[in-house]
Amino acid sequence: MNKKFFLFAAFVTALILTSCSKKLGEFRADYFNTNPTPLTVVGDDVQASITANIPPKFFVKNAEVTITPSLVSETNSIPAQPIIVQGEKVRGNNQVVSFDHGGIITIPARYVYSPDMQTSDLVLDFTVAQGKNTYQLPRVKVGYGVNATSTLADAASVSPALAPDKFQKIINEKYSADIKFLINQTNIRASELQQAEVKGLQQTIKDAQADEKKQIEGINISSYASPEGGVKLNTRIAEGREKSTQQYLDSELKKNNITDAGDLTADFTPQDWEGFQRLVAESNIQDKELILSVLSMYKDPETREREIRNLSSVFDQLRQEVLPKLRYSRLTASINTIGKSDEEMAAAFSANPASLSVEELLHYASTLTSNADRLSAYRTGTQAYPSDFRTWNNLGLCQYKAKDYADAIGSFQKALSLNPQSAEAKMNLGLCSMLNKDMSAANQLLGAAAGVPELNDALGVYYLKTGDYNAAINAFAGAKTNNAALAQILTQDYSSAKNTLASIADPDAITYYLMAILGARTNNETMVLGNLRQAAKLDSGIISRARKDLEFSKFNLSQLF
Repeated sequence: MNKKFFLFAAFVTALILTSCSKKLGEFRADYFNTNPTPLTVVGDDVQASITANIPPKFFVKNAEVTITPSLVSETNSIPAQPIIVQGEKVRGNNQVVSFDHGGIITIPARYVYSPDMQTSDLVLDFTVAQGKNTYQLPRVKVGYGVNATSTLADAASVSPALAPDKFQKIINEKYSADIKFLINQTNIRASELQQAEVKGLQQTIKDAQADEKKQIEGINISSYASPEGGVKLNTRIAEGREKSTQQYLDSELKKNNITDAGDLTADFTPQDWEGFQRLVAESNIQDKELILSVLSMYKDPETREREIRNLSSVFDQLRQEVLPKLRYSRLTASINTIGKSDEEMAAAFSANPASLSVEELLHYASTLTSNADRLSAYRTGTQAYPSDFRTWNNLGLCQYKAKDYADAIGSFQKALSLNPQSAEAKMNLGLCSMLNKDMSAANQLLGAAAGVPELNDALGVYYLKTGDYNAAINAFAGAKTNNAALAQILTQDYSSAKNTLASIADPDAITYYLMAILGARTNNETMVLGNLRQAAKLDSGIISRARKDLEFSKFNLSQLF
């Protein structure tokens, strides 16, 4: 029995020594599963989760293994953060893998995307420390390539926000004058017609008739009687004042040969209780609150008049300070000023840009179809009106579209310095931040640009670039752009993406490239090849991307080149 025990103990000891002293075997590719495969760009990151299923009797007890996931391309090898796992006999705080039972290891990997990663391999390198020995195990490939479709999101294709002009083709203005009457009188006194206000209105109407840029839209007469005296009497008085004022106006128009005065209208108010209430409220009458309470308590005109007359302490003051102001006819001329036509503004800009107001100059620039012409016009605007933030913002817009991003940033910053509340300049600087991959600054600037019409497209691209594809769909909200279609592709809404791309008014190379991706994802080779050919006609450089693009890995593109 002692002999048998000795033999068993020797066997166990040998087994333990063997499990500790032998070298670790080679890792096999089928030990590993990588999610996703192929890797995918989300925002600016490429992330993977590698799961290792280590079999029993593999991981020796005194081994410590450093596992480094790397993306290896033709030009570069980029390591991710390594992890360390250890056998049961190693003193340390790393994950332990059992010799007898094996174990499951999760290896995270994260990389900042660069274009050369599209044709790359995800590999694992193993450095083993075992006792005093350190050695390398053969590299294992666990993934291939990077799908970079999301990187087609393009802030450069978003239209920056335009700071709009306030130019109005027709500006309407109202000019008024009051003719006052004595109590219970309807005749117009000559002294009233000599008042500066009345004479000024006469001249304004005459000047409008003579100015080809002005149009008399109409003249209205509103006649009033003060509310004392009863409804019947006041109706007769107010109506009489209307007639006498109408006769005066007809006479003036005829005398000045004004044949087109637009619509001539007239009305009268027998008892001007609204005017009475307003004047009392604005007055310094001591008991005005009492008068106002009477007006609120009684709606019947005769009752109101009686109750106010009963306020004997204040009625004399009303009769002197308030009631005379309610015996009048108001003449109101509605006159339109016709602004310059586009042709007139173009001629003025060519001859002397400074002769245009800032609103006219901004409007003129917005009518130009060439970005180069608009850029020139807005640059002139910054010289003529350097303190108006809109000239700088809109200059930056044109510079941005011309891909002159450094100067565009300078112009947008100048606009924001002139108007720190400018939502347009903030949105546009947000776009520039996205181009510079500063997503934190972009988030702050776009968040402060509420109300700008162009904001949704900018936010859509921001969400694409940060990997929130559903938020991008909501932001685009039916927009017909490449970026909107890309969001639909990334959320696998291929039918909507196809409709969006087909609705783009001015398709470019990326439009056709996205249509080719749709063809690839729906296994339509004709759609793939036809759209790639069209994309290459517009941008020959796009073929080099297609060669590396995993979207087309199942298709033979050699016939395109």
